[in-house]
Amino acid sequence: MAGDVVPFELGRMILGAAPPLFLAEILLRVVVIYLFTLLLLRWIGGRSVAQMSIVEFLLVVALGSAVGDGMFYPDVPLLHALLVVFVVVCLSKGLDHLTLRFRRAKRALDGEPVQVVREGALVVAGLKARDMGPPELAAFLRLQGVRNLAEVRAAYLEPMGQLSVFCHKGAVAEHGLRIEPPPEILPLRPARPDAPICCAYCGRLAPQPAPRCSACGRCDWVEAEASPGAG
Repeated sequence: MAGDVVPFELGRMILGAAPPLFLAEILLRVVVIYLFTLLLLRWIGGRSVAQMSIVEFLLVVALGSAVGDGMFYPDVPLLHALLVVFVVVCLSKGLDHLTLRFRRAKRALDGEPVQVVREGALVVAGLKARDMGPPELAAFLRLQGVRNLAEVRAAYLEPMGQLSVFCHKGAVAEHGLRIEPPPEILPLRPARPDAPICCAYCGRLAPQPAPRCSACGRCDWVEAEASPGAG
């Protein structure tokens, strides 16, 4: 009980109440569960964390709980822990087969690609579908070496969370929304009457400031800056 616990008791903190020989049992439990789980994971195959589908990510979470409990809790039999691991892996394997055979199952479990950039401007509906904001998308684009939205012909957020970017080849639009350096480091230039302008939220170009952007409904206009690839 809580009243029987002596705070900062080194013996309890380090060794616990179990007999010292239980440490050898933990060692055996870890080896057995680890090797069993490793064999099952080799059976189903694996990908890197960046390429994980939702089903595979759920597999990792479920295995973490099932494997951890059986490794050091004395009241969890090894057979129970191994059975849980086996069932979780089999469920994942079965869902993988469903996604390979049936397109509807794949859409339901993994989702579909969503377009988030089209011809130098953000696709607001695509961002909303993935609960992503422009600053987060801009960070993804900078990681791909994009400096201005005008460089991008199309970009898709894949079901596995990666961003596919397709830039213009050759000449590109002369002006667009600058994303490098980030506006947090170098603020965007305010809209001027004698300079091209674009929406500060979605990057859509406009001949002159309007009450609201026709694409996103915002009313924040900035100067559209020259794209590095314009020529």
